[in-house]
Amino acid sequence: MIQSTPVLSREPVRAAIAGALAMAVAMGLGRFFYTPVLPGMMAGLGLNAADAGIIAAANFAGYLLGAVLAAYGWAAGFERRLALGSLVATVLLLLAMSLLSGVAALSVVRFLAGLASAFALIFTTGIVLSVGLAHRDPRVQMAHFSGVGIGIAVSAVLVYLLSLVHVSTIAPWRVDWLAGAVLGAIGLAVVMLLLPRPVGGATAVREPAIVWTRPMVALTLSYGLFGIGYVVTATFIVAIAREGAQSPLLECLTWLVTGACAAISLMAWKPMERRYGVARAYLAALLLEMVGVAVTVTLPFPASALIGGALLGLTFIVITAYGLQLGRVLASESPRRVLALMTAAFGVGQILGPLGAGFLAARTGSYVLPSLAAAGTLLLAAAITVAGGALSIKSR
Repeated sequence: MIQSTPVLSREPVRAAIAGALAMAVAMGLGRFFYTPVLPGMMAGLGLNAADAGIIAAANFAGYLLGAVLAAYGWAAGFERRLALGSLVATVLLLLAMSLLSGVAALSVVRFLAGLASAFALIFTTGIVLSVGLAHRDPRVQMAHFSGVGIGIAVSAVLVYLLSLVHVSTIAPWRVDWLAGAVLGAIGLAVVMLLLPRPVGGATAVREPAIVWTRPMVALTLSYGLFGIGYVVTATFIVAIAREGAQSPLLECLTWLVTGACAAISLMAWKPMERRYGVARAYLAALLLEMVGVAVTVTLPFPASALIGGALLGLTFIVITAYGLQLGRVLASESPRRVLALMTAAFGVGQILGPLGAGFLAARTGSYVLPSLAAAGTLLLAAAITVAGGALSIKSR
């Protein structure tokens, strides 16, 4: 018994580290690395905002497909293998981005990267959160989701440092993707060592269908609208920063602030969650993110980019984590299924967001109209949350 205690105490720590690194690779790099590299790609390949929106939407379409596929029982018992395989694919697809050109080819790669990131998110999250729940340690969830912000922050610094190095034989944006692949491979190696197996083997049981109550419908719809509202800023904020001033340092700071705030966001919101509950914290985060999205195009530059990035970072992971937590409460018998289907709703929103924003920005010559439309979408998401009775959900 004396020998077994350290093993039990270390298991949540191992799961938290593995989860954080997995999210840094799958989301911070696999999903969001496109944002800091995008301005260089637009300049180097002659892409306009509509082209950039198409490539981004392809990624989110892959994410949607991955979320839908993960909702079915075929994956039962194979979660760990699928999680690790998805991270391997993410690294290879980061490498592929450094080798290709053209909207069609890049869109295919980003589509596959979206598929891989959805699998990595759903299967890794299921494993890691099961460990946290088994040990009654909420810090596991906080550490797990903070990995997204850590990956974003590290990628911002990486792109800035690479901008100081001039390689005459290869385009700078290609060097960025290559370096991202190397960084992702390092994180993958650690995850392979630390990621535990699903607790108790319960995941091998097929889950029942979700019961669609009024709060469940409202929460899912709200979560999908959140996908539209946040993704415009998350995709184009560094491009907005470049529009305001041609400064690699400012672009780095904008994305670094976003990532750093995202990394601490769950910890920062914990007091409000404890006092008012997860549902009200989810609503407050939606409203604060609405302000942040509007700020990116209404405040004077550079405050618009920096404050907008900070507010985005402080909210989008919180909304993601709290939304999924509320979904698990409403469909407690089907935790993986509700995780996948809510992620699918989120994915639909993410496809519509960059497509619409890209074409509006290309048509109007600025990101003002698409950003304000995104802010309005977040306000609608908050209203549906209240009207649908989602605030009555009591989290565990």
